[in-house]
Amino acid sequence: MSSDVWREYIWGAMAGVFGETVMHPIDTLKTRIQSSTPARIQHHNLIREGFNGILMRDGVRGFYRGVIPGMTGSFVTGATYFGFIETSKDWLNVHHPSLTGPWAHFFAGAIGDTIGSVVYVPCEVIKQRMQIQGTKKSWQSTMSQLNKAPGGSYYYSGVLSAAKHILRQEGVQGLYAGYFSTLARDVPFAGFQIMFYEAFRRCVEWNHGRLSQSHSEPQKYEFGSHEELFLGGAAGGLSAFLTTPMDIIKTRVQVQGTSTRYKGWLDALLTIWKEEGVSGLFKGAVPRIMWFVPAAGLTFMSVEFLRKSFNEVPRPGFGVVPAPSKLPTRYSNSASSRHEGASASNVDLTSLTSSRPPLEEQVR
Repeated sequence: MSSDVWREYIWGAMAGVFGETVMHPIDTLKTRIQSSTPARIQHHNLIREGFNGILMRDGVRGFYRGVIPGMTGSFVTGATYFGFIETSKDWLNVHHPSLTGPWAHFFAGAIGDTIGSVVYVPCEVIKQRMQIQGTKKSWQSTMSQLNKAPGGSYYYSGVLSAAKHILRQEGVQGLYAGYFSTLARDVPFAGFQIMFYEAFRRCVEWNHGRLSQSHSEPQKYEFGSHEELFLGGAAGGLSAFLTTPMDIIKTRVQVQGTSTRYKGWLDALLTIWKEEGVSGLFKGAVPRIMWFVPAAGLTFMSVEFLRKSFNEVPRPGFGVVPAPSKLPTRYSNSASSRHEGASASNVDLTSLTSSRPPLEEQVR
């Protein structure tokens, strides 16, 4: 495995932490909205009431409750996500070049995200429960209003205390609450995000090629950071909207704790559908999109920037791998040896598509 491939794990981890840290307040708002019942918040004022509620009860600190477990989960998932995709791409290009393409990217991203979920899901459970509780002062106030002594419930003061309490009260399954609903959300999200991002990049490359046909020598289009930010954000936002129903189910199952309301993800789906209708399955879609558009954009832009700055041989990014004749002169020899026997006239661009996506999440 080349040193550049190993670096992908580092770039992915760094980008994941960066995106989670910047966008955590929006994630807190989304979690509060999605965990609420119809009686607690009005549909037409979801975002405003949710934002004002956090600000008035918890202050600015309330928006950053659970940021540490969020960063931990994003660190691991970002590393496995981007690293596994790059590893798969290199292996397929060398051993099975005919298998590369959109579906290969989809499954590589899904597998990478699944590997990371072993650490990500427990971190997500802890993060969301801390987000729901808010600051200790507001939590004590809520307990008093419910005529419930604060000692009768447990306040998660940190990651370790939360993990110990959940293990003691609910066992290992408590830390992995909603695991399969998380996979049901993140696997298609990871696939959609890669496919949309690549499609958007191909559109830009096609448009650039069409506009530059008058040039005597066609040139490989170099994406700017602002374009990677925009395209990554668009791919993340669209993918986030399509997977919102599973995000709702995952959140409801993970935050219910010992007072079980849903028996599983299927029961949660049917109950929400029956009690809240289709709109209930898309509660929090706007803040979810608001989170993923900048988070995915920043993640893609950050990874591409790190690649361009530190990788030994610049990689062509998430889009189509150009034919050797289109590469800059100083890289044409390595490209030719890697795709030996292929000419610019008969290279199947689809089969040479590289596979890099998000997070979940989560831009998870």
